[in-house]
Amino acid sequence: MKIAAGQINSKIGDFKNNALLILEESKKALDLGVSLVVFPEMSISGYPPMDLVNYNSFVDKNIESLNWLIENLDPNIAVCVGYVDYNKKSNGKRLVNRAVVIFENRIIFSQDKTLLPTYDVFDEARYFEPSSERSLFKLHGVKIGLAICEDIWWNHGEFSDKEYPENPVDEILAQNPDLIIVPSASPFYSGKILTRIEIVKDICKKGSCSVLYVNMVGANDNLIFDGNSFAMNKDSDLIAVAKGFESELLVFDAFSKTVLDEPSYHKYHEIELALSLGIKEYVHKCGISKVVIGSSGGIDSALVATLAVKALGAENVSTFAMPSRYSSEGSKTDARQLAENLNISYDEIAIEPMFETFLSTLEPYFKGTKENVAEENIQARIRGTLLMAYSNKFGGMVLTTGNKSELSTGYCTLYGDMAGGLSVIGDLFKTEVFELCYYINREKEIIPLNILEKPPSAELRPNQKDEDSLPPYDILDGILDLYIVHNKSLEEIVQEGFDEETVKFVLRLTARVEFKRNQVPPVLKVSKKAFGNGRRIPIARSLTEV
Repeated sequence: MKIAAGQINSKIGDFKNNALLILEESKKALDLGVSLVVFPEMSISGYPPMDLVNYNSFVDKNIESLNWLIENLDPNIAVCVGYVDYNKKSNGKRLVNRAVVIFENRIIFSQDKTLLPTYDVFDEARYFEPSSERSLFKLHGVKIGLAICEDIWWNHGEFSDKEYPENPVDEILAQNPDLIIVPSASPFYSGKILTRIEIVKDICKKGSCSVLYVNMVGANDNLIFDGNSFAMNKDSDLIAVAKGFESELLVFDAFSKTVLDEPSYHKYHEIELALSLGIKEYVHKCGISKVVIGSSGGIDSALVATLAVKALGAENVSTFAMPSRYSSEGSKTDARQLAENLNISYDEIAIEPMFETFLSTLEPYFKGTKENVAEENIQARIRGTLLMAYSNKFGGMVLTTGNKSELSTGYCTLYGDMAGGLSVIGDLFKTEVFELCYYINREKEIIPLNILEKPPSAELRPNQKDEDSLPPYDILDGILDLYIVHNKSLEEIVQEGFDEETVKFVLRLTARVEFKRNQVPPVLKVSKKAFGNGRRIPIARSLTEV
């Protein structure tokens, strides 16, 4: 039996075009002799629609597109699609997350999602009523079960401390299926493909059945969807693998004996592809084609510019160096060299006259005080204003260049370097920024070597270095990773071998700047725990209990 995974990129609320894409891919699949093509979770509505589902018009239009598909699909191919529907029961939430199988211009099977995640970036229980029933359907003599995304994550991986009251897969397996199809909209984080494969292996072993895992590709807001759909036979052998980070129609024999090698994994290869895709999708889906970046000659802005070129093309990336009295000649030289290497637009705007004007205006108020962060932040805010002004005049989205270490500790300026429409590397610690840059340079020097080798500095005061006021980045990032990503306490972090006073210092820094992180642009998620809607911490709280 030939089956296909329709690994497509659905745009939230673009019902007509999503349905047209499903129709086109279904026609291609039929021409290739496919009996069943499976599309991702909520492939008609796009995922995650969030509070848009509170509008009846949103739900009604996605149902209209489903009905249009039912009428227009070729009756000779079965098609599984996901959408949002009303809950027909008399109690519970008003909506369900549903997948249906269409064949011969009618729905032959329907399955609602059972497990509705509320951890990390998910909030599905806010909207949907869980299914209380799981059954099979037959197609050409094959018994098939359907489990939507989270329904296979009952008790796995990094979330094994949460156990749902029921396991949908066990109920499906008890009915002896030949095949389980898993339409998914599973957001990316580095290494997640390995976890998915292990989960599906367990299901195949336990039920002696084949499994097709179909994942969405593309990005919506801060979430990136990596695709990487795959299929396994009843012996837990990998028999089909789709490409990562691009659309594909993956066609295979559901009961093939041909065994494939498991996909190779490289953290920074994945992250480079993910961040480039995230930029491209966010910018284009917001109706914009160009981006603007402040190029300091430092490693963070160099990485963002490099990723933007990969995502959008050199012709759509404009960079500006905005030197002040504290900017080194080397930084200006490095910024120019980067622009030449990437073949991107580059200009210099000296901010010294504007800085002088600010200082003279404030002199009556600042008189008799020592220079401190106030004077430093004026420079950052001048730069942010210039970038936003250029963006407003000529179009294009400003990309911010702050990393996760800076966002964690508050080493970033509101309305300055935080000004922009998208935080590209806000989920990469500084040590990861370096590793990714070295990976990008693996074949030739794209990011100038001098940028990678010089000590990091904001250059907002004389001879400033990041490590003047922060622990070395390998120590800082080790502490931050344990605290932010793995939810470890002060005591647990100290037990990992870190100095207690250093840990206290870092955790207090992190706690007191929550207000800044609530104002950061969307942060592209590439780790298990990114800043934004996946980490919800009160702003006004005690800073002594860390």
